[in-house]
Formats: sequence, C-alpha cells, structure tokens
Amino acid sequence: MNLYTAVPRSDVTTASPVLASVPARTPSKYVFTPALAREMEPIYERVKNVVTPMEWMQYAPLVKEINELKKERNAVILAHNYMTPEIFHCVGDIRGDSLQLAKEAARVDADVIVQAGVHFMAETSKLLNPDKTILIPDMAAGCSLASSITAEDVRMLRDAYPGVPIVTYVNTSAAVKAECDITCTSSNAVKVVESMGAPRVLLIPDQYLAKYVATQTKVEIITWAGACEVHERFTGAELDAYRVSDPGIKIIAHPECPPDVIAASDFTGSTAAMINWVKDNRPKKVVLVTECSMASNVAAETPDVEFVRPCNLCPHMKRISLEKIRDSLLYLQHEVHVDPEVAVRARRAVERMVNLTN
Repeated sequence: MNLYTAVPRSDVTTASPVLASVPARTPSKYVFTPALAREMEPIYERVKNVVTPMEWMQYAPLVKEINELKKERNAVILAHNYMTPEIFHCVGDIRGDSLQLAKEAARVDADVIVQAGVHFMAETSKLLNPDKTILIPDMAAGCSLASSITAEDVRMLRDAYPGVPIVTYVNTSAAVKAECDITCTSSNAVKVVESMGAPRVLLIPDQYLAKYVATQTKVEIITWAGACEVHERFTGAELDAYRVSDPGIKIIAHPECPPDVIAASDFTGSTAAMINWVKDNRPKKVVLVTECSMASNVAAETPDVEFVRPCNLCPHMKRISLEKIRDSLLYLQHEVHVDPEVAVRARRAVERMVNLTN
C-alpha cells in the first residue's frame, strides 16, 4: 500500500470558546503518512476485514486525533453496536447494546462522556451521571421509536389502565421514562415484565418487542403502536427468499422486527444475544436482521463467517461520524441536559432496571 506523509498540520488552529457552538469543518490536524500508518497499524488490525486501505487513509488521522483528545479531556466514548466499524472498534472505549452502555455509563470514571449513539442514549448517560459533561456529536441524532410516544401519552395510559405497571423500553425520552415505573431493553424485557408481579403490564412503545415478549411470558402485555423504522422494514417474505437462494443460511433477528420476520428466523435475541450467537455457533453464512453496521462490527471479529447483509441503515445513527466526534471533543459540543425534576423520576426508572439486571 502506498502511504502518504503524516505530520501535524500547522494550518489548523484551536477554535476560541466563542465558536464552541459552531460545528467545525476543519480537517484533522494529521495527514496520512508512512509513519502514521505504522503507528496506527495495531488499530487497523481490528477492522482490516471490513475497512479498505483506501478508507483507512481517511480514517486513521481522525482516529489518532480523537484518541489524543480523549486523554486531554479525560473523556470516554460510549459506542453503540450500530456505529460504523471505524467508530465502534477504533475510538469506542465502551461498546455494546443499550443495556451494556446504560450499565457502564453508571460506572465510568471520566469528566466527559461522548455518546456515539442517538439522543435518548445520551439522556440516559446524563441521568446516571448528573455531574458529568455528556456530549452528543449531533443533536439531530434522534430515534423514530422514541418519537412515537410522549410523556402526555403515558399519563393518558395511566388513566386508561389504573394500577397497571408501565415498563418502557430505553428507546424513549427522559420525559417518558419519568412517567414510567421501570425501563427495559430487548435483552431483559421478559425479566423486567415478570419482576412487576402483576397479571397485566403495559410494555411501551415498541409494538413488535411487546408482541415478542408476550410469547415468552404468561403476563398479559398491553402495548403502544410504536416501531423502529429500521426493523419494521424487514419482511418474512424477504427472509424466505434468502433461504430459497441458500437453504443452509442462518437467519437471526432482533425482537423489534415484525412477527413474520421472527417466525422466519432461526434465532431471535437482543443485540448482544445476536452477537454472542454468531460467535458461539460460527455459521458458515448468516443474515443479521437488524441495523446494517452491526454486521460489519461482528464481521470484524469473526472473519470466518460470511455475512449476507439486507442493509437497512438507521439514518439517525449515521449522523454520527469520526469528524463529528472529533468536533464534539475539540469544542465540547453538544452538551445534553435533562430537566432536574424530570431527571429524578427518570433516573429512578433506569436504576431499577440496572439494579434488577445486576
């Protein structure tokens, strides 16, 4: 591979505090050189199966700059599984699904937490770390599922179903969490629902997760008509077509998918469970029925497995890039705040889940 020169650039200056709210569009202070390539080779080893040498020439200077800024800021990056590999494997300090990130967010020893994920995740980090600076690289990184329900909707449900416990998926705003009894993730939803000790439970807002949980418990599940725009696009007919083309293929699905997708799958589980299934079973060829970047992240660690990718991308997750993470650390933007009164009640719901699963 022909490599270019890597030296600190003299034409890049640090922005003044006055410009802290202005998104930077400056290039990295480093450029790709043979020396930088040698220095960054151990990091590239992590992703060389899914990131081309040409792509790495663009990413490596930013990865180096971000990792330096983390030390300067005493910062950590929480990277969700749906981040692209150069983020997930190369700058993420704590990596995982919503439950893993929620647990680790409560234990991090840092002044600054950068959430490489969407806004509700950053809010959750703030709930569990009220005295720390929580940053999200792009404030527009939202979530279709979180947007499907409001705090007012939950209060309406309380009135409609008096005495029925309300469990909310963590994919919701802090304001919604504050109105609920406890949160859950796809990996612990059944356990959380049954911990309520009630014959009926409201499980909001994902209708498909609720339908899946209903098949795993005797508790009557009442839900809300929300859905993830990525997972609801998959269809059972689509998966049947994969089986026709290759009868030996293995299909594993996330429980946010519609029932016909789950019925057509070999295994259904949370993000973490899907990853562990691939690592434990090492299928020759597999379809991960979830956000596309997760397949790339798992493929980086399982080069012996062939991934067939029905590439549904989350447009919100894809707002997060190396450039925006660098800018977030450089300018300490964009800080996430939660109203103190809302935070007290929302934190209680999240901590109940964390304590239960611990």
